[in-house]
Amino acid sequence: MTHVSVRQGLLYVSIAATAWGTGGAAAALLHRFGDLGPIGASFWRCLIGAALLAAVHRRLPRNPRHLLVTGAGIAVYQTAYFAAIEESGLAVATVVTLGATPVLVAVFAGLALGERLGRAGAAGIGAAVTGLLMLTLDGVWGATSGGVAPAGLGWALLSAAGYAAVTMANRAVHDDPYGAAAGGLAVSGLCLLPLALVSGVLPSGGDPLISAGLILYLGAVPTALAYGLFFAGLTAVRATTASVIVLVEPVGATVIGVLLLGERLTVLSAAGAAVLLLAVALPALSERG
Repeated sequence: MTHVSVRQGLLYVSIAATAWGTGGAAAALLHRFGDLGPIGASFWRCLIGAALLAAVHRRLPRNPRHLLVTGAGIAVYQTAYFAAIEESGLAVATVVTLGATPVLVAVFAGLALGERLGRAGAAGIGAAVTGLLMLTLDGVWGATSGGVAPAGLGWALLSAAGYAAVTMANRAVHDDPYGAAAGGLAVSGLCLLPLALVSGVLPSGGDPLISAGLILYLGAVPTALAYGLFFAGLTAVRATTASVIVLVEPVGATVIGVLLLGERLTVLSAAGAAVLLLAVALPALSERG
């Protein structure tokens, strides 16, 4: 079992969230320059992430049921998230997915794991919802030319459900988080392989070197690094706290969307991002206390 202190757990989850914040932009660029869809991108991301973790960790996971839940959840979460990006844009997909996640996790962590939300946790979720609403009511909802597509909203909510399931499963089981990440990603890749073969598993058009670089980045940073650290952090940090800390991701993703993808950010959106950072700080301080 990996022994992680609360301080380390908070740091690991924060780094994972920061890394995840770059994944959506990389997937959007891969779709733009390589015409690779969300299923193909998710397949390569899981395959490369699993291979890198297995090469570093060099241990076989020991809980097949846990790996199946983790792998299926990752497959649903990632693919639905990338599909939401295609339908409604990077910022909207990220905000809706991560906005729904802490609420789902808080409810089920209380029911299944007996985790108490506490005042700081409740305040963190309240600030998170407020910040997300500020972020979406103005600049982010207008980031796409046609507004928010219902299909994009549906994909984002499905992604949130998958993400919550992965968080809950790996908070409940603390044994070998890096092996769980490697095995879960491998199972996820196997789940996605048949769909990827149908929808397109290789980039088409554009510079193949750019596409290859984006695929490698997706597998290494927002997948192998992020999932390994996130699962390790969950051994020391409550599920609800971790789900709120991960709200660092929409802040980073929104900034990347503005700087690289031409999405619009207004004063209200910037204020929403600041409130999100406050939401992250509240449960993190409570956890350390």
